[in-house]
Formats: sequence, C-alpha cells, structure tokens
Amino acid sequence: MDTHAAGTLDEALLRLHATGPEFKGWLSNHAPMAVEALARHGQGARVHRWLDAYGGRLEEKPASYGRITTENWAAALGDARHLADWPVYFAERLAERPWREVLAEWWPLLLPGITASATHPVIRVGHAVRLLLAEGGNAPRIAELAHALGYWAARHQRLPAGVAVLPAPDGAEAALRAVRPVSDRSGGINHRLGGLTGLPGWAERMPEDADAVRERLAGLVQAAVGYYGTHGHGEPVMLVHAATAPNAVLRTLPALPRALWPASLAAAWQAAAGVVAAYAPPGGPLPPGEAGGITARELFERAAAHGNEHVIKFADTALDVMAARPGDQAAPAAALRAVELTDPDD
Repeated sequence: MDTHAAGTLDEALLRLHATGPEFKGWLSNHAPMAVEALARHGQGARVHRWLDAYGGRLEEKPASYGRITTENWAAALGDARHLADWPVYFAERLAERPWREVLAEWWPLLLPGITASATHPVIRVGHAVRLLLAEGGNAPRIAELAHALGYWAARHQRLPAGVAVLPAPDGAEAALRAVRPVSDRSGGINHRLGGLTGLPGWAERMPEDADAVRERLAGLVQAAVGYYGTHGHGEPVMLVHAATAPNAVLRTLPALPRALWPASLAAAWQAAAGVVAAYAPPGGPLPPGEAGGITARELFERAAAHGNEHVIKFADTALDVMAARPGDQAAPAAALRAVELTDPDD
C-alpha cells in the first residue's frame, strides 16, 4: 500500500470510529473491512466516495451500558448491551501493552465465539491485523483493532452444545460438500446455527507441524472460495462468509504464537462449515464459471466498481488465493460469480 493510500485509509478509519459496529439493530458495519481492501488493492481513490455512499446507513456509536474492567469482563462477554464499552476496554489494554500481546491473550478467549454476528467480528479483526502487519501501527490502526476485538467480545456466541462430530473426507473441498444443511431455515443465521446437530470432523485431523496447520487452513480458504463458485446461488451474500471468515483467521496467524494455530484452524473450520450448513443451496451445485484469463487487478477493479461490500471482501479473499496458488482459475471465477449474483444494494 503506498503512502497516499495508507493515509486515505487512516482518514476513513477515523471517520468510521465515530459510528457504531452495527445499524438497524443487528446489521454489521462492513465499512472498515471494505475500505481496507479498497486501499490495499489500488482503489484508494474510491475510498471516501464509497464511504460517502455507504455511510448514510450507519448510526452513531451506542451509549455506554457500564464500564468493563479486568474484574468483570467475563460477565460482560457476549453481552451486546456493552457494544460501546468493549472497544473502550480494548483501547485501554492496547495503550498499556503491544498490540500483539493483547491479541495473543484474547484470541483464545474469543475464538470459541467465532460464529458471532455471522462471523463479521473475526473478519474485521483479520483486516485490522493485516493492516498492522503490513503497514505498521499508528493511532487509527490500533483503534481499529480495539473496535474489532470489542465487537467480537460484545457479540461473542458459541455454537450450540452437543453438536456431533461426523465422519469427514480428508480434502477440504469434499468436506464442505459433505456438510449437512440445517433442517429449519425459517430465520436468520443465529436461528439456523441454533439448529445444528452435527458437522463433519474435518479439523479433527490436526497436523503436528505448525506450518502444516497453516497450509491446511490455506487449503480450506481455497476450497471455500471454490465452493462459492458452484454453490453461491444458495445465498449470494451469506455464503461469502464461508470463505472470508477462515481467511481472516489465516491472515491473523502470523501475529499469533504458533501454539495457537491448531485451535485457530479448528475454529476456522467451524465458521466455514457452520455458514455452509445454514445456507447451502437445497438444489445442489451449479457448474463452475469461467475466469477468462482475468488478472488480479482487473478482477478487483470489477468488484470495486460493483460496490457491494460483500463482493469487495470476497474478491479480496479470492486475490489471496490467486496469489498463493498461481494459475488457480476457480478463485477468480468464484469472485466473478459473486459480482453476477449479488445486488449492489444488498
């Protein structure tokens, strides 16, 4: 990211930190994630225009419910009445210690609630960590990490107890296709995840070597991007998160102690498989699309021109797969399918 784009992004984050993490009572504020992706992929000139258009739906920060301290935080975990208080708590912790230390302390505490708010909190953390790792820390970027961690803590929610571990193929792509859809699809994602009875135990086969854990997680991201290319019609917006959530975990690994990587892989699988269980199309897959030799730059330009925040974030993840797996055509084809399937106003 060049200096001008980084400065534009910092300005955008400062604007966004005056807004809440949600609007209309439960919809996640995607702007911090989308503007980070735009700035990173050469679309910095669009950032403020995009934010002007998106910002009309945002709301001011919610009122404080009560101060969170090192003594009472456990009682406040997962209590959305503290949406304004958790970012303050993390801002205080990040003022006391290096951000990597705070992240390493809280990551294993937050990880069991990875599916909270349709996985948006962990995705926001992943964007914040990528920014800090690539561009260094300053006040707006550290504040963004505090907001991201705070959102996760306030909305922390575990999958229901007693979800059975089902047999699973070894390959990530086959394992995703083996996920059984939930039977009751009458509500939103929290309702659907509440009906989970079992998930394939793909992450039960944990490599012993940390680098192998990372490679297995990268394979899950690749598979989830490809899954969208053939299954995204099931729910074009929500199925994006089956790929962007595990990719957020993958982006965070370099900032974490390697001892935390196996649990991170297990949680990433839980997130991806949970989204698939909630939104897999009942009619089965469609044939994969064609990428037509599109370049990474052209692909992201098309996503940015489309403008939908989910399309932008999914293209951002597809670019990660393309960079790691040169010649992969499923990833750009899936990103183009997201452009095709998604209403710009959704």
